[in-house]
Amino acid sequence: MVSDVPSSPTIRPVLPGDLSALLQMNNAAVPAVSDLTAEALLDLIAASIACLVAEVNGAPAGFLLCLGEGADYDSPNYAWLSEREKFFAYTDRICVDETLRGRKIGDALYAALFERFAGSGRCFLCEVNARPANPGSLRFHDRLGFREIGTADHGDKAVVFLKRPPEPASGTAS
Repeated sequence: MVSDVPSSPTIRPVLPGDLSALLQMNNAAVPAVSDLTAEALLDLIAASIACLVAEVNGAPAGFLLCLGEGADYDSPNYAWLSEREKFFAYTDRICVDETLRGRKIGDALYAALFERFAGSGRCFLCEVNARPANPGSLRFHDRLGFREIGTADHGDKAVVFLKRPPEPASGTAS
């Protein structure tokens, strides 16, 4: 998929030709994210306010799919967050190619998302699995400034809800 010597990622919007690679990445990341069909992934992309792709050496190396308030999305986690926040950018999923993890691709995807919505007043939301545990994702999101705002137990899965405050407009002190 990608050469052995990765360059720095380029972040760009999703392109129609990315679907197969993104679906493969997503489904390789189960149970950290839910598995998807191609149709379900296309529906999520269509409902998103941002679907960013990290490209390394000309191929997708990761992606971040983000929904805003009012999306037509039947997810108990999205519903929980929608009841508590009114204006947000919700990361439904972030996935990085297994062979390229640890190379700050996730950081680059989130940096692009934060920049895209800087000054908009949108807070940033996500959830991370507590069962099955995903301590790496919790550490990653904590490092990016996300803080716990709640939990939910869905039986086979339990999640921790996280929030990061809105990003100030570019050129403004934090």
